[in-house]
This record gives sequence, structure tokens and C-alpha cells, in this order.
Amino acid sequence: MTSRFLWRLRQLTRRIWFRATLFSLAAVATALVALVVTPYIPNDLPTQIGANAVDNILGIIASSMLTVTTFSLSTMVGAYSAATSNVTPRATKLVMEDTTTQNVLATFIGSFLFSLVGIVALSTGIYGESGRVVLFGVTILVIVFIVVTLLRWIDHLSRLGRVTETTQRVEEAAIASMRERHRSPFLGGRELADPASQIPADARSVSVPEIGYVQHIDMADLSELAGEAGKIFVRAVPGDFIDPTRPVAEFSGFGDDGIADRIRACFTIGDIRSYDQDPRFGVSVLTEIASRALSPATNDLGTVIDVIGRTVRVLAVRAEPIEGEREIEHPNVFVPRLDVADLFDDLYIPIARDGATLVEIGVRLQKSLATLARLGADGFAAQAARHSRQALERFENGLTIEADKATVRRAAERVGHPD
Repeated sequence: MTSRFLWRLRQLTRRIWFRATLFSLAAVATALVALVVTPYIPNDLPTQIGANAVDNILGIIASSMLTVTTFSLSTMVGAYSAATSNVTPRATKLVMEDTTTQNVLATFIGSFLFSLVGIVALSTGIYGESGRVVLFGVTILVIVFIVVTLLRWIDHLSRLGRVTETTQRVEEAAIASMRERHRSPFLGGRELADPASQIPADARSVSVPEIGYVQHIDMADLSELAGEAGKIFVRAVPGDFIDPTRPVAEFSGFGDDGIADRIRACFTIGDIRSYDQDPRFGVSVLTEIASRALSPATNDLGTVIDVIGRTVRVLAVRAEPIEGEREIEHPNVFVPRLDVADLFDDLYIPIARDGATLVEIGVRLQKSLATLARLGADGFAAQAARHSRQALERFENGLTIEADKATVRRAAERVGHPD
């Protein structure tokens, strides 16, 4: 699993200012590279290519890139607002981490700084005639890069912030998190199946002073703390809401010489949940999108049906075969299993509750449950049957026409109701 440092580094690289800073530094270095290359330029080359034109070109780039950057920023903010109001605020983070948008803005800002540094350097006369040739050549490459970026940006703007595009991003994040947990169900440790019997009576608990969600657990550091003799039992996994009265872990087998503080430091607590180690969060966000689409103000049944299909693909990851045996990287760290019942509850209870008066939603839910039951993943058949019964009861009470109720009943019969 990802260490705390690498996880924080990954979060940092997803920020828009990070790429913009890198592109800006590269642009400044590119504008100054002419000073290094100048001695290797033939003396008669400036006359042949007319390098004096670089002054006007840089001025055009500087003015146009400033305008384009301002426009792009306003468009980006509008896309964030659209994702918040039309999809869900929990999905806005994924829109903000869109790499295409970040690269476009970073390119525009970097091009602006490149031209600005070039203009200043030309004004001071430090380039000379040969230096102007190098700057002219680099400027042509920058223009080509800007044109390609603009074409990509125009195509990307048609999708940025749209419901379908944002929903797809949530699905991709949920699938990535679900697949990682499926391949390493206990985050690289051993299973904590029965805390009452597995945790020794003399184990000491560790709590955190913050109130919030567990965003990340540094399993490597926990394993290093446990060593060969100690054992650490994780009681709060990513996505759990914790407070100072709830322990995040318990430990036994080694002394308490500051070990509690070191274990506490392995848990990252935040105000909001994170997609990375929390598969349930992605499923919950997809369900939020469906619930919003079911509201009378929106009334978008197509989005609801689309979301149900996407969540089936997310849950289907747990039916994927695992090649070879799962490697236990941290044998002295014990982690609870991700409960399949919780995943089904996150998905089906809100949609069945909010869509209980719509026969289309009732049929689609039953079909999705039938699909999951056939996949054969551990616990899927029993959970599909349970939610099929619950959903059928909701739709029996919510639908007013007997023909609609019969339609949902026929769809439910395909799921089966094992005891």
C-alpha cells in the first residue's frame, strides 16, 4: 500500500498550482536557454531568417495568453459550479483534478511567462543577434505547442463539467479504489475477522484527538512499528468517521514508550472522505448523483439508469479473478474486511427509497441485482436477494397501478430469494 509520504505527494501533484508551477519554471528556463546556446550559432544566420521579428511575436503571445488564461479560468470555475449544482459537491474534487484542464492552464501560464521573460531579456540586450535566433526557434515551437493545446482545450470544453463526464470520473475513481481493495482486501495485512477473539485482553487502544474521516493509513509504518513480536489491530479503516472516544487501533506485545503517538501518526484524518483507499465513498457519490437526479426539480431518469449501470460495474470488480495468492506484506497488522453488505446498502437503499414511485427505476434495480447475483462474488447472491426483497416492498408501497407492481415483481423473480 502507498506510504503516507507518497500518498501526500500524490495529493500534491493533483493540485492545479503544482503543474502550473512546473510549466512556468520550464518556460522561464526555456526563454533563458538562448544565453547558453548563443556561442554555437553561426554569425550569418540571424540575417538569413530575420530573427528580429521575435519581438513582435513575443508581444502577441504575451497579450493573447493572458486573455486566454483569464477566459479558461472563468470557464473552469463555471464547470466546477455546474458539477456542484447538477451532479454533487463530492464529485467536484475529481473535476478539479482533471489533468487535461491542468495541463491547458499550465501551458497558457507558462507561455505567458516565457514571452514575458523573453521580452525583458530582449529589452536589456543580453541576447545579441545570435541569441535572437535561438529565441526565435524556441518561440516557433511554443506557438505550435499552444495551437495543439488550444485544439485539445476546445474539444475538452464540450465535456467539462457535464453530468455524464463527471459521473464517468466518479466511476473511474471508484473502480480504481475498489480494484486496489479487492487485490489487497486487508491493505496488505492480515484479516481482523473477530475482534473479540483475536485482540488480546491486555491490548491497549489508540485514539486521535481529531473528529473527522480516516483518509489514509500508512500500513508500512504500522508494520515497522509492530516489528516481529508486536501486533497492531486496525479498528478504523479509510472512510470511517472517528472521534476521540473511538479507537483507531489497538496494540499488544510491546511496550508503550511513545508507541501510541507513533501509531496515531500513521492515520491521516480529514474533514472529507478520500477516494483512494475508500471504495465505499465512490459508490456513495454515485448514489448521490442518482438521488439528485430523482428529485422533482431535476427528474432525470436517464441519469439514474446510467448510474445504476455504473455502480454494477464498480461492484463487479469484486468478482474479478486474482492471479496467484494474495501477498501478506504486513503480517503483524490486522485489518477488518470491507463488508459487502455495506456496499449494497450504500447503493440500493437510497435509490430504492427515492425512486419507489417510478416503475422504470424498480425494474432497473431488480435487473442490476440479478446481474450481481449471477457474478458469483462472495456474498453477492445473499445481498442481492436481500435488497431485491427490500426494494420490491418499497415499490409495492410506492407504485399506484397494479400493472406497474406486477412488472417490478416479474423483474424481482429473476433475482431469486434464497434464505
